[in-house]
Amino acid sequence: QNPKTSAIVKQLVAEGNAGELQKYFGSRMEFGTAGLRAAMGAGISHMNDLTIIQTTQGFCRYLEKNFSDLKKRGVVIGFDARAHPPSGGSSKRFARLAANTFISQGVPVYLFSDITPTPFVPYTVTHLKLCAGIMVTASHNPKQDNGYKVYWENGAQIISPHDKGISEAIEENQEPWPQAWDDKLVDSSLLLHDPYATISKDYFKDIQKHCFHRNINKETKLKFVHTSVHGVGHKFVQLAFKAFDLSPPFAVLEQKDPDPEFPTVKYPNPEEGKGVLTLSFALAEKDGAKIILANDPDADRLAVAEKQESGEWKVFSGNELGALLGWWIFTCWKNQNQDACAIKDVYMLSSTVSSKILRAIALKEGFHFEETLTGFKWMGNRAKQLMDQGKAVLFAFEEAIGYMCCPAVLDKDGVSAAVIAAEMASFLATKNLSLTQQLKAVYDEYGFHITKASYFICHDAKVIEQLFENLRNYEGKNTYPKCCGRFKVSGVRDLTTGYDSSQPDKKAILPTSKSSQMITFTFANGGVATMRTSGTEPKIKYYSELCAPPGNSDVEQLKKELDELVNALEKHFFQPEKNNLQRKTE
Repeated sequence: QNPKTSAIVKQLVAEGNAGELQKYFGSRMEFGTAGLRAAMGAGISHMNDLTIIQTTQGFCRYLEKNFSDLKKRGVVIGFDARAHPPSGGSSKRFARLAANTFISQGVPVYLFSDITPTPFVPYTVTHLKLCAGIMVTASHNPKQDNGYKVYWENGAQIISPHDKGISEAIEENQEPWPQAWDDKLVDSSLLLHDPYATISKDYFKDIQKHCFHRNINKETKLKFVHTSVHGVGHKFVQLAFKAFDLSPPFAVLEQKDPDPEFPTVKYPNPEEGKGVLTLSFALAEKDGAKIILANDPDADRLAVAEKQESGEWKVFSGNELGALLGWWIFTCWKNQNQDACAIKDVYMLSSTVSSKILRAIALKEGFHFEETLTGFKWMGNRAKQLMDQGKAVLFAFEEAIGYMCCPAVLDKDGVSAAVIAAEMASFLATKNLSLTQQLKAVYDEYGFHITKASYFICHDAKVIEQLFENLRNYEGKNTYPKCCGRFKVSGVRDLTTGYDSSQPDKKAILPTSKSSQMITFTFANGGVATMRTSGTEPKIKYYSELCAPPGNSDVEQLKKELDELVNALEKHFFQPEKNNLQRKTE
């Protein structure tokens, strides 16, 4: 019933444009553990009013089957500021249609009245003890995209088998229910609640438990610049600074207000390097700020840059910031907990493609470190399991600039990470240390961990599959490579097939998934490299790391060795020319 998408389809039919119609209606968007992520537009392969109604009807039926008290507890729905005028789609409209679907079935809905950061949704699920949460966002994807992210009652993103169950329920509930299109009904319903004021208040109260140096924060002369990259983060990071008694950061004016067109950046993703931070560097120079904090548009990720003595800016990688935050959060915990026994219940987590620096810190300090599969859904669910067993999960991170610094949110949270990073920098400044100097101190103490990650773009699924199959049948059937250029392979773990050469029974310990490609190679020189496909983008990603024991301080030699390993990986395992792969460009 959306006049815009309806007109698009009628026009294509009138033109007899079978090719475009095939693109729109050939296959339905796949509902996976990350929910939905696709461009906004007409047809069942895109995010639009109809596909949102169908998805929510399926999700609602699935929840009714799993929770006898769904009508008592209810769900939370949040949204970012994305909008697509050509198809009439927007995050706010999608959130209202989803709310209307639940309310029509007698389910209470806590619908935020305004845009919020993604972490507010998982926070609300646990805080109000709801059955589930939905966040309408496409995070840092291009402007035409949107997404539908789902959280379970434990406050973590869903994992299998829920994705399959929801997917089947969507298939069974495609005909819109009688009042599905009439989203004005929600406004008068007694089942509609607005959690905005309560959650804002309680969230900032909860993150204050992680503020340990209020006096330093009040006095610090350190200046910060913050950019929300045309997303939702501005107001919330300002409030977080206030909660920690820090002076507010200077906001990049051109990027502080939400704008679905993302006019000043090519990609609204702080991970993509210095291009996104150009305006931040200029403002920092003007105002004499030393540190830049950048959130992605839904404020669940954080990038940090620091001005060096040379006048250059250093943008920390996700792994470097993970090392700093891990060191800082453990140091703060240790200062609060003098009891030597307490450490046996302390945990930190990171994903298997992230740096192993936390493992090195854990080994030396005596706490537990665990790695999970890629993605915060795994870390959030594992953290909840550990917390239910009475353990303290201090920190979890992934190299894609995602950090979980407070257990009140079982997902990555760029708001709390930003303010905790600011307190860490303010504390270090009292010791005349920069973040860069402290990072070196962490590596000096726990061993250098040098990482390098990138990706190739490939729009042809067959080519991707063939590339990985070649690695599985490298020198004859079912044989993996024994070397990569001059580098000897000492171990292989394939989480698509479940093979792990290092295990006695040759079976991988981490869960496996046939639907995504992921192979990790360990090399005789101490290097590790993982190749994997992305769940949300047409990319083949790789992650590499060289770990040295404490005391090996020839960083340049380590970097050179890693560069050579990466070059060999690209040349022999990716074969970009043969496979027509497009390199990442800045």
